[in-house]
Amino acid sequence: MKIAIIGAGKWGQALYHAYKQNNEVVINSRSPKDIENFVSLDEALSCNYLVMAIPAQAVREWMEANFEDRGQNLLVAAKGIEVATGAFLNEVYGSFVEADRLAFISGPSFASEVQKSLPTALKISSSSKELAQKYVDALPSFIKGYVDSDVVGAEVSGAYKNVIAIAGGVCDGLELGNNARAALISRGLVEMTRFGKKFGARRRTFLSLGGSGDLFLTASSSLSRNYRVGFGLAQGKKLDNIVEELGEVAEGIPTTKALHFIAQKENIYLPIASEVYKMLEGKEPSICVEDLLNG
Repeated sequence: MKIAIIGAGKWGQALYHAYKQNNEVVINSRSPKDIENFVSLDEALSCNYLVMAIPAQAVREWMEANFEDRGQNLLVAAKGIEVATGAFLNEVYGSFVEADRLAFISGPSFASEVQKSLPTALKISSSSKELAQKYVDALPSFIKGYVDSDVVGAEVSGAYKNVIAIAGGVCDGLELGNNARAALISRGLVEMTRFGKKFGARRRTFLSLGGSGDLFLTASSSLSRNYRVGFGLAQGKKLDNIVEELGEVAEGIPTTKALHFIAQKENIYLPIASEVYKMLEGKEPSICVEDLLNG
């Protein structure tokens, strides 16, 4: 396969490393990068198979400004919910490309470990089983790929786990212990399952690689940007300073705001996401913990 990676952040570069093992792969990003096979956007868009590693909040603007539909298939690598509208990424991309040309990647996968070719398992979800299988078949031997059709479940779990990861960082930053973190992650899984089912996701999706697998990883490791956001908040740092120190996008921040917007609109009970939202708005993390325990 000839594949183009659009977006050269850490995850985009990790997927470039993975897919180039067995395929002809090029890469493009908004800012030129000193990467082998870095090409112009026009050349990248000429490929039949694209991997979209554009941050979730920038997708609509990027597609409107840059995308030319040439019948390409798209594998969406970002995880988030559009904060301005509350739209899932399949809805955003779906306004530019037919659903059977879209696939979504999920699963426990830190970019730094993929870059080192360490064993990883990922799930690719699409309404087109054939398309999902093509992207799976192109993966290297160190990545075990699975095919699934629950696009909404993959999207919700991939986005929601970043919010729970912020809470996980707070938990460890406040030194609340292993019991508290395990309880938080378990209840976080219940919460994101409840949210996903509201929008038609299958319950079993949340017990898969893209659900519990990614959640357990992201909510308990300092390799997670969102975890580091929560850890910084627990240490009393200002959110702006934390984001500046990260130097990268932490999708859990806008996703938390999107969840709050959707929960208010749809009257969905999301206690953890609600307290994370309040923390991002300035509420003291220790008080958020007390309110969760007493709620």
